[in-house]
Amino acid sequence: MNKLTRMVAAARRGAARLLPAGRRDWAAAVWAEAHEVPPGLTRLAWRAGGVWMLAREGLPRRIGRVVLFAAAAAAAAWAAWPDSSASVATPVDRVDVITMVALLAGLPLLARPFLGPAGSRTARFVRVGTWAALLALIPAEVALRQFRGTPPGAGIDLRLYLLIAPPGHPKQQAAEILILVIMALYVTAILWVTSRRARIAPATLAVGTGAGIAFGLVMYTVAPLGLSKEATNPWLPGSDSDPLVLLAWLLVFFGPVAAAVVADRRYTASSGSSRPVRARVGQMMAAGLLTSMVGALFVTVLGSGTTAVMVKAAWLRDWLYHGSHLLYGVQNLSVDLKTLPAIAYSHELTGSADQGALFVMCLFFPLIALLVTPCVAGIRCDDAAAGRGDQRPGGGGPPGPDPAPDPPAGGRPSVTDDDAGQLAGLAGLADLHEPGPDGEQDGLVTTLADAAV
Repeated sequence: MNKLTRMVAAARRGAARLLPAGRRDWAAAVWAEAHEVPPGLTRLAWRAGGVWMLAREGLPRRIGRVVLFAAAAAAAAWAAWPDSSASVATPVDRVDVITMVALLAGLPLLARPFLGPAGSRTARFVRVGTWAALLALIPAEVALRQFRGTPPGAGIDLRLYLLIAPPGHPKQQAAEILILVIMALYVTAILWVTSRRARIAPATLAVGTGAGIAFGLVMYTVAPLGLSKEATNPWLPGSDSDPLVLLAWLLVFFGPVAAAVVADRRYTASSGSSRPVRARVGQMMAAGLLTSMVGALFVTVLGSGTTAVMVKAAWLRDWLYHGSHLLYGVQNLSVDLKTLPAIAYSHELTGSADQGALFVMCLFFPLIALLVTPCVAGIRCDDAAAGRGDQRPGGGGPPGPDPAPDPPAGGRPSVTDDDAGQLAGLAGLADLHEPGPDGEQDGLVTTLADAAV
């Protein structure tokens, strides 16, 4: 039995222990019958089908989600793991891969005792989408750092490398630290917003996520390869991108506001009674923050992935930078050095160096949302309070006197405050006049009192 066979047998025994006791014999039978299937792909397909059936029927959902995440994290780490000795960034990249996978796996386990599980099916969808985006970001970011950390041997390429992306550039060092901080903050924020303790409504999560995806698509169209002036927009150069740039700036400030308003309307419409102000503010803040976070993460993942593929695939680079499109590094070369290979290499270097600017959005866009969303939340809550204070048709003005209450059924009319004051005055009048011998004054007062009542 070779090493691979022993590893497969150990994995099979470990997986069998995860199954309930009543399913273990079933798993053993499925595995034993595989020997009756012809070897090769047919036997492998049989065993894969058996594993999938056991995972659906025998494993608890929680264990199934853990196994699925472990498989996705292992695939991302395998794709991102650098094995090149030519890049100076290889040791740091290996540590980064381990740290990022540990953040995605460890923070949910640490936060669960304090925040509880996901609050709804929509919350689980938001968590899965965020984790998938972050896992996809790991290999793209590592591939770009490996490219930046591999200097060419000599010639024009080395001159461009030292001009555009020299080793130890402050942008590169800041991006390496920034991505770890951003991932930790994003994982923590998503865990809180989607937790049961936060009590964010599923409609609010859906509104914030949908608005964020639309926002991210617009930003990706404007800046597919970074935000710096050197990168520019390859498929919409010059003034062609101005309408989308204007729309992107509007969405930066008013996208969270619009999501907060829609989320508040859906939240208050779900119940006929008035919602507490604190709960409404929490829903609006969550919707605005989700819009900015999802939008920034969406454009960062798409932009990083596009740049990483462009570095490896010449067809994508030629499609993006069609025609004569000279960037910062090539413009500083002499005319005889502006060859097509040099231009292509400058595009790759510029895209990989400016990709770190995408992560700046992941910090500043949520901060903008945290500044503008409380304003709209305060305005809407104040308007709702003013509307409850004046229920008369026609609106404003000081409230008038309360209408007299209806008389009780089958009894005498109720005594109002004015009537009570009149009776007190009559009683005082009776005390001021002494009764005569024939009781005329008492009779007069009694008659007036009866008439008032």
